[in-house]
Amino acid sequence: MNTQVLREFSENIDTEGFDLQAGQTWIYPTNYPVRDYQFNIVSECLFKNTLVSLPTGLGKTFIAAVVMYNFYRWYPSGKIVFMAPTKPLVKQQIEACYDIMAIPKEATAELTGTKAQVSRRDIWMSKRVFFITPQVLQNDISSVPGLGKQIKCIVIDEAHKAKRNHAYCEVLRQITESNKHFRVLGLSATPGSTIIDVSEIITNLLISHLEIRTDDSPDVLPYVFERSLEKIVVPLGEKLQSVKADYLQKNIPESLWQIE
Repeated sequence: MNTQVLREFSENIDTEGFDLQAGQTWIYPTNYPVRDYQFNIVSECLFKNTLVSLPTGLGKTFIAAVVMYNFYRWYPSGKIVFMAPTKPLVKQQIEACYDIMAIPKEATAELTGTKAQVSRRDIWMSKRVFFITPQVLQNDISSVPGLGKQIKCIVIDEAHKAKRNHAYCEVLRQITESNKHFRVLGLSATPGSTIIDVSEIITNLLISHLEIRTDDSPDVLPYVFERSLEKIVVPLGEKLQSVKADYLQKNIPESLWQIE
């Protein structure tokens, strides 16, 4: 680990529960190759609610793990939350974060709706780092006293889903009812196809800063490898052909049928 001295405290950091000794520094791992773009993005995410858009495979989870670990240090009694939209994604991110920053496993919990609510309440009281689906957090904020106020950092994977009444949006609304000082980090490879889409995500997730890279960004280019794509056409088979024919017959005018 390499310790980097903080140049200044952010005005947005809530001093309640903040460890002034740990807060003198932030930690960045050097057990992985140091990539300038990742380091620079992390240094922004620690102090601003940030939406990070990186192409797949360029280290969004790495950035999240570093940010989470530092808030874990800075707030010894605070809760750190990583939200992903599906159970498989939650499990995948747990393992990745363990490998990157080695947050103690005894301090972490996976909550995806498979545990009884009473058990979950006990887990919220005894653990500090949570990997969770948004629907579970949405339910638990209402049932666990003071939970929203204890959250100090929340990471939102697949952040482009945060539109309209998605559970991501509801969770942020619930937290802000009792907590005005928490860090938000949104992650997405595809934040939106229009300015309106991106603006909605920025508003719903309380984002104040954007970190966007593409395969052509100068600081990313050295780490992008040429992709080899092969198109494979798979025949539908007799059963799927039958389903297709049945669907066309019921839903498409006969003049437009194109069954091969």
